[in-house]
Amino acid sequence: MAAFTAEAFEKELIAILDYWEKYGPDHEKGGFYGQVNYDNQPVKDSDRSVVLTGRILWTFSLAHRLFKEAKYLTLADRAYQQLSKHFFDPKHGGVYWSATADGAPKETKKQVYGNAFAMYGLSEYYRITHHKPALEQAISLFNLIEKHAFDAANGGYREAFAEDWSATDDYILSKSPWVKSMNTHLHLVEAYTNLYTVWPDKELKKQTAAMLDTIITHIVNPKTNTMQLFFDEKWKAKDDIVSYGHDIEASWLLFETAEILHDEKLIAKMKEKSILMARMASKGLSPDGSLNYEYDPATKHTQTDRSWWVGAEQLVGFYNAYQLTKEEQFKVKAEKSWDYVVDKFIDREKGEWHGTVKEDGTPVKGDKISFWKCPYHNARACAEMWRRLSKA
Repeated sequence: MAAFTAEAFEKELIAILDYWEKYGPDHEKGGFYGQVNYDNQPVKDSDRSVVLTGRILWTFSLAHRLFKEAKYLTLADRAYQQLSKHFFDPKHGGVYWSATADGAPKETKKQVYGNAFAMYGLSEYYRITHHKPALEQAISLFNLIEKHAFDAANGGYREAFAEDWSATDDYILSKSPWVKSMNTHLHLVEAYTNLYTVWPDKELKKQTAAMLDTIITHIVNPKTNTMQLFFDEKWKAKDDIVSYGHDIEASWLLFETAEILHDEKLIAKMKEKSILMARMASKGLSPDGSLNYEYDPATKHTQTDRSWWVGAEQLVGFYNAYQLTKEEQFKVKAEKSWDYVVDKFIDREKGEWHGTVKEDGTPVKGDKISFWKCPYHNARACAEMWRRLSKA
């Protein structure tokens, strides 16, 4: 059994940061590589994604806030420069979805998900630097999203737009008529919440609280307490597919939002919902402590691959449920989740975590850094567990 202590999570957090410090920076073209393969070799001409860049910015900003080490600030500065120089649209505002290795705009669509992670990183960077342009950039993203994406009639946010913020059929996470998604709302409310910690604006608070209410009203199925994934404009769901990882992630992130907003009614409402969501996510657990990826009740098919980000989020989600209920079973689930991470996900030979592990425990030898493979989920999970266990 792996040591389930604050010190163990602090040690793993440092190991993750060390990996990204060693293999992430592109010393020829600046910023960070968009892809590093399983053997830790960079794919030098790989495109850079705004999601990866925003998450790197957030991670090293958090690292500097926690450890106060100059090297982490240097890496956060590097990510900030990459985001500012290569992703912001000087004409229409907002951030592009991707850029080339040379820094030219590549996919110029305005995906709310991507803008959310830029905001998330910028607000954390401002938190450690008080660099006013970073806050101004984050606020500009908030204003653009509210102007173009907010659905005043039906609630929530449309998720994709053309370069000039006009309507588009070119979606990333879903396809028309499914113009709203769980994933976009989950990470947009996360970004708004982080921005609120450094910019406690009344309108931002109102919209964050409204989005949290929208999520638990329309996205979380009241019958199952699991989140549905894709919706049309009026919140008709595409299907009932269950994403166990997103459910357990949301169970603690949404409760955190209610706490940061200091809204007692939302806190009480979200505490109840959080516990119910954690109980339902438990149905995807295997005896070894891993969590299945997805389940489709219509076909009875379970996608059994184990994903690094799910492994990270279930740690925090189940421990958060333990803190809310004091039920020992949730603590045991968190401990078993960590055992699985230590045994199967952490790559002792190459560093970082395997992105995917098959049901039988065999790792898939995929990229260590990619468009989506980032230091955000596992670094955040270790930081959260370190903080929570230090107080225990």
